[in-house]
Amino acid sequence: MRILALVPGGIGDQILFFPTIDDLKQNYPDAQIDVIVEPRSTGAYRVCKSVNEVMRFDFRNRNGMADWGNLLGIIRDREYDFAVSLGRTWGVNFLLWLTGIATRVGYSSGLKEAFISNPVPLKTEQYTAEMYHDLIKGIDINSPCPPLAVNVPKQDIEWAELAQQRLGINETGYIVIHGGSSQISQSQGIDKTYPVKKWQQIVEDIQQRQPNLPVVVINGPDDQAFVSSLLGYCPGVKVISPPDIGKLAALIAGANLMLCTDSAPMHIAVAVGTYLIALFGPTEAKKLLPKSDRTIGLQSSTRSVADIPPADVLEKIWRG
Repeated sequence: MRILALVPGGIGDQILFFPTIDDLKQNYPDAQIDVIVEPRSTGAYRVCKSVNEVMRFDFRNRNGMADWGNLLGIIRDREYDFAVSLGRTWGVNFLLWLTGIATRVGYSSGLKEAFISNPVPLKTEQYTAEMYHDLIKGIDINSPCPPLAVNVPKQDIEWAELAQQRLGINETGYIVIHGGSSQISQSQGIDKTYPVKKWQQIVEDIQQRQPNLPVVVINGPDDQAFVSSLLGYCPGVKVISPPDIGKLAALIAGANLMLCTDSAPMHIAVAVGTYLIALFGPTEAKKLLPKSDRTIGLQSSTRSVADIPPADVLEKIWRG
């Protein structure tokens, strides 16, 4: 059996879709599961053990007929038994219809579902991983949504252990911070960056109360400006730049606590079980975090993440 999943979106969307992929693998253990994702998201599958092949297609781009035709040919050649699609556009649904795949699962969306054989109600009010998992009800899989999980390669765990040694981190553990906002979010006018001066208050309080507990800041591809500014205010923090998502996951898994804004690293923290305090502005915590005693979502009352008082964050850190 061959199964195809179309998963537009960023790395966070892929991680939130992992429970659905894992459940498909659980129900069809001998199946080959392939995914089509945007180029920016292919790295997520370094930590997913249920996928056989990752194909690239930029769903956000203004693709011409040749681009769509090439993708159509690739899908047809593989003769998939059924397809599951997160895409909610007319074009993606029409493409699936043209492939000739008999069973095409997608969300109910008015006229757009005309090309979907097995439509599923879209329930946007719930945790996003559960919303994605609803799709496989379209093929009569009605099990509860599994928790987020990732499969971190052994070499990435070893990399994280060596990185901790280089940073002088010992048995005390460490707190990890990710405070940046992706360029895509910023280009869409969605600012998820918490002000550096407010991070400074949090870091200085941690260093005062727990001087032997290192604070490690993640320096990702879009985080250079944030990290550089934070270092100017808090020169005592340690900086690390994981080169891929596997090493990032291993680093987060080793932390005592993660502090962050809504981002892909936030979902990784959920998946590896690290205690998490996440700050939310324009996005909704209840849709992006599961109900768990290991996760706390601080929602700004003004929908601006900058308006969350550092005292509220510190109260959550030290409440235990």
